Amino acid sequence: MFVRFGFEISVECTAPVTMLLALSPHPDFDGRLVGSDRVRTAPEVPQESYNDVDRNQIVRIVAPSGGVTLSADCIAEIDGAPDVVALDAQQAAVEDLPFETLHFLMPSRYCESDEMSNTAWQLFGGTPPGWPRVQAICDFVNAHLRFDYMSGRPTKTALDAFGEKTGVCRDFAHLAVTFCRALNIPARYASGYLGDIGVPYSGPGDFCAWFEVFLGGRWYTFDARYNTQRIGRVLMVRGRDAADVAMITSFGDYALTGFRVWVDEIAGQHSDAALRKMLESLPDTEALVSPSSARLAS
Repeated sequence: MFVRFGFEISVECTAPVTMLLALSPHPDFDGRLVGSDRVRTAPEVPQESYNDVDRNQIVRIVAPSGGVTLSADCIAEIDGAPDVVALDAQQAAVEDLPFETLHFLMPSRYCESDEMSNTAWQLFGGTPPGWPRVQAICDFVNAHLRFDYMSGRPTKTALDAFGEKTGVCRDFAHLAVTFCRALNIPARYASGYLGDIGVPYSGPGDFCAWFEVFLGGRWYTFDARYNTQRIGRVLMVRGRDAADVAMITSFGDYALTGFRVWVDEIAGQHSDAALRKMLESLPDTEALVSPSSARLAS
């Protein structure tokens, strides 16, 4: 199946502002890309690219005085399978975990697993370890938090979300990650595109956050907000939490003046030439998203 995904983000600046952009598909995304996933700028400005410690693709620019519009538009061919389920995936003892996963057992900026350890063990200590325990965490977080765009804010932590019982997708992910780490399960934050493929239409496009856990010798995707297996995720970034993977990290002030995201299935089979023809102009959509939901900057 084919999925078209992209964004158009406009910012205004009163002076030049250096920005780090985490707006490209992750190298581990396993779809075949048609077209370029390169971030475009208008006006055109110089770009430098690198991969950070979690292999996220980062672009550095200096947004000019007056502002800049950032955009990308691409099509991915994916297998169309839902998130993998492995009910028998076991939790490893900490002493048996690969060294590279230990980093994801530690507290982080938005995931205070040390402060929530007692709560986690009270809530989930009686559940079977492994996949059932992580699923119990997802069930709890999904029921405990009410999704509300207006409740999102850049400083909100897992502990805040737990107490306030509201949040946006990143808060669902942060709280689930925090509980997992408190129970010695390596967990990392992830985000990217997730369209309404195989589910009822839910509104304008947006970026979405989920999380991944290390069970049975590999990483698996979980989603505490939707709490069901989904089709068509386009992974952009991974990290300890949202502080590691803000879509725009700015070193100066700017104002967000436009924001739209699209991620849609393209029905049928198409040649690469036909798909590239579709990419000659941005989609005609007014899918505006509240800046509070996107959590653009750190």
